Amino acid sequence: GLQLTSTMPCRYLFDEPLAIAVQGLGPRQQVTLRTSLRDEAGELFEAHGRYQAADDGELDLARCPALPGGSFSGLEPMGLLWALQPRKPFWRLVKKDVQTPFRLQLEVFEGHGDTPGQLLAQAEHERVFLRDGVRRVPVREGRIRATLFLPPGEDLFPGIIDIDGLGGGLREYRASLLANHGFATLALAYYQYEDLRQDVTKLHLEYFEEAVNYMLQHPQVKGPGIGLLGFSKGGDLSLSMASFLKNITAVATINGPVANTAIPLSYKDKIIPPLPTDQQRNKVYDDNILDFSDAPSDPFQAPGNQSLIPLEKAEAHLLFIAGQDDHIINSEYFATEACKHLQAQGKENFQMLIYPGVGHCLDPPFFPLYRIGNHPLFQKRAVLGGEFMANSKAQVHAWPQIQAFFHKYLNDK
Repeated sequence: GLQLTSTMPCRYLFDEPLAIAVQGLGPRQQVTLRTSLRDEAGELFEAHGRYQAADDGELDLARCPALPGGSFSGLEPMGLLWALQPRKPFWRLVKKDVQTPFRLQLEVFEGHGDTPGQLLAQAEHERVFLRDGVRRVPVREGRIRATLFLPPGEDLFPGIIDIDGLGGGLREYRASLLANHGFATLALAYYQYEDLRQDVTKLHLEYFEEAVNYMLQHPQVKGPGIGLLGFSKGGDLSLSMASFLKNITAVATINGPVANTAIPLSYKDKIIPPLPTDQQRNKVYDDNILDFSDAPSDPFQAPGNQSLIPLEKAEAHLLFIAGQDDHIINSEYFATEACKHLQAQGKENFQMLIYPGVGHCLDPPFFPLYRIGNHPLFQKRAVLGGEFMANSKAQVHAWPQIQAFFHKYLNDK
């Protein structure tokens, strides 16, 4: 009989690849494979690929290219995952509750028609965010509002604080996936969450210092220093922490600025103002979609710019990850200039990963590309950037690089 296999078991970590094969088709039979999942808001994401079975009636996505006319084409064994797109335009796939999986439906239909032919086979597959044994611990210590993810076992683990971009709340998906790979990871909220401030006129570095101290005193966090992973605004916060606070050993930023952005940052008696932006420089596309890439001013061109973070003070190893098609922050320029600046100061504690065709949102592997969405600061619909295939390749490349970077600098002491 006809069998659709997605290598057993039926549960996989969200960031793990999936091997899909169909056995028992006719020789060179034409079929359409479709994947779909519903997010926690009930919105539907779908992708489909057009395929032709081999002479023996087997269709293995690792060996058979997708034919033109589907969501993707070519030899793309994971295309049915990375090409998922929402029916509702401009909708982002978000995981709020990492304790439940996403359920992925796989279906095989007869033929290549625009409307699906007969359903030949189907399977369901769970994509989980927590490996068995990973512990999720809500943290309400002092002022800190966060969630700690601890890998299984009683060992000491390298510690990382995950700091997300603007938008408030607490996002746990990146931290939970990192914990599956052996890191004690703290997902840290900093506004618009529980009793934290709703509107922020100023951020205090002391709050983030408290989080660093919490991690350092945790009995399962390996010292003497911790790592920071910052996305977008979380990137400049991480770099500020590394420049002003002690015991930070490794910092990776994903499409983050190297100047303070959006909100003034204070530490003790010092205030770092945010980088000025000029919305007059926006471009406007159809459907009133804005492109903000030219809005932020250039901190490297303004002598004595107060927003620029004094990176040369950081003792941590720095990894700058930037997409060349980021339309929110000129990440590639920021990363390149920061490294030039550090080099000029005689520093060697930095490295860069620059990805062509990658927009602002570079998530862990197999999250769908989020190309147009809400601008985190101006709350208007904005181009975030990115191309489907380039984005998927960069996700798969960057994720193990981030882990290797933290393993190297948090374990080798």
